[in-house]
Amino acid sequence: MALAKIVYASMTGNTEEIADIVANKLQELGIEVHTDECTTIETEEILEADIIVVATYTYSYGGDGELPDEIVDFYTDLADLDLSGKIYGVCGSGDTFYDDFCSAVDDFDIMLGSRGAQKGAENVKVDLAAEDDDIENLEKFASDLVASLG
Repeated sequence: MALAKIVYASMTGNTEEIADIVANKLQELGIEVHTDECTTIETEEILEADIIVVATYTYSYGGDGELPDEIVDFYTDLADLDLSGKIYGVCGSGDTFYDDFCSAVDDFDIMLGSRGAQKGAENVKVDLAAEDDDIENLEKFASDLVASLG
């Protein structure tokens, strides 16, 4: 059975909910899923997974769309890993009020791709909390990741 690791950062609970939606769909599709809040996992633990999912919010308040403080170490440590042969996807929440809507999602997309992982699904960006359309997009995201396993 394939293994997916979902690593998330959530301040308000919106991104944790996004991670849960993806996890539930992956499980429904027969994938074993381990979900970890970003401060409770060593970055190299993702090497065990066939599918890597990062779910993060973008910290915009008073800034320029920065990574949340709690996920910076995880992000930085990714630069030391070879993720060849891994499938990845990135999703997260933000606030369209800010110009840098969900830029942390894009940052992780670039980092994971630069480490040799194969993008298995298009990024999903959610404005604040997941609505019905977002849930459909997140479930398609999970299905696309599984389809990318080949």
